[in-house]
Amino acid sequence: MKLRTRLTAWYAGVFLIAGIALVGLNYWLLADWFPPADGVAVASQGAVARTVPMDRLQTLDVATLPMDAVVMTATAVKIDVMSTVLWQSAIALVVAAVLAVWLGWVVAGRVLAPLHEITTTAHRLEATRLDQRIELDGPPDELKELADTFDGMLDRLASSFDSQKRFVANASHELRTPLAVQRTLIEVALADPKATDETRRLGAHLLDTNERSEKLIDGLLVLARSDRGLTTRELVWLDEVVEDEVESCAALASEKKVTFAVRTRRYLVDGDPVLLAQLVGNLLRNAVLYNEPGGSVSIMLDQELTVTNTGPTVPAQAVPGLFEPFRRLRDRTGTAGSGLGLSIVQSVAKAHQGSVKARPNGGGGLVVQVNLPETGVRQAS
Repeated sequence: MKLRTRLTAWYAGVFLIAGIALVGLNYWLLADWFPPADGVAVASQGAVARTVPMDRLQTLDVATLPMDAVVMTATAVKIDVMSTVLWQSAIALVVAAVLAVWLGWVVAGRVLAPLHEITTTAHRLEATRLDQRIELDGPPDELKELADTFDGMLDRLASSFDSQKRFVANASHELRTPLAVQRTLIEVALADPKATDETRRLGAHLLDTNERSEKLIDGLLVLARSDRGLTTRELVWLDEVVEDEVESCAALASEKKVTFAVRTRRYLVDGDPVLLAQLVGNLLRNAVLYNEPGGSVSIMLDQELTVTNTGPTVPAQAVPGLFEPFRRLRDRTGTAGSGLGLSIVQSVAKAHQGSVKARPNGGGGLVVQVNLPETGVRQAS
C-alpha cells in the first residue's frame, strides 16, 4: 500500500473514531433528558403536527383530537427522540467521513509532493547523468532538509565520478606515449640484420604484448569517454555503421574461419558516430574472437541490433558478469581480447539512452541485443 493511501486511511480512521465518540457523547447526554410531563398528546393538523403536554390539561377530551392523534408516554417520546437523533447522526457521520477521506487524500498528496519530486529525480539519475537536482522550494521543514541533503549528496557523487573519469582518461593518455616508444624500439631492434632468431622471437612476443596493452588503453579511453556522456550529437545511419564494421572485421573473420550473415534495414540514430562504431565493432569482434572454426555470426538490425554467434556454451549465470570490465569466461582468457568489449558496448548504449541485454545461444555462443532509440526522421524514398 502506498504511503498516500496509508495516510488517507489514518486521517479517515482518526476522524471516524472522533465522530463516533462525539455521537456517543451526544447520545449519552440525551439519555439523561426527560420530557416535562408524564405524557403528551400528539396530533396533526393537515401537514402541521402539534403536541399538547398533559400536565397543562386536567382532562383530555379525546373527541376533540383528530382521528390520527396518538397519546404517548414520556418514555416513548424519549425513545423516539433518541432514535431519531441516532440515525440522523449516523447519516451525518457517513457523509462527513466521505468528505474526510477526500480531504485526507488531497492533503496527503500535497504533503507528499516533495517526496514525489525526490523520487522522480532519483529515477532520472544514473552514473552518466548526475546533473539533476531537486532544488525544493518551501519552508525549512523536514522535507526541505531531506531534499537539500539529497542535493548535497549528488554534488559529492558528481564530483567523485568526474574525478574518477578524468583520472582514467589522463592515465590512459599518459600510458600511450611510452607504449609507442617501446613499439618503435622493438621494431628497430627487429629490423637489425644481425638480430638472432631468439631476439626475433622475443621481439615478436614483445610486440604482441605491446599491441594488447595499446588495445587495453584504447578501450579504457573509449569507456571513459562514453561514461562522460555525449557532448555533441548528430544523425547517424546505424545500418551503414554495421556494414562498415562488418567490412572491417572481414579479415579477422577470415582468419578465424567465421562467416557473417547480415540483415539490416534503414535505422537512424541521434548520437556520436565514433562511439556507435565502437559499439558495433566491439560486438562483432567479440562474436568472432569467442567463436569456433567454421562458426558463424548473425547480425540483424530491425527493432534492435541483435548479434548472435556460435561457440562454446555460456552458462546463464555467467552472462551478467560479462558486462563488467575485465570479466571473461575462464575458457576465453586465451583470446586477444582485453575484457572491455561488452563493458564498452553497455556504456555507449547508456550514453545514447539505450540498453543492452544478453542471453546464451541455444547450442553454444551468445545472443546480444542492443536497443537504441530510433529517431522519427526517415530518408526520402
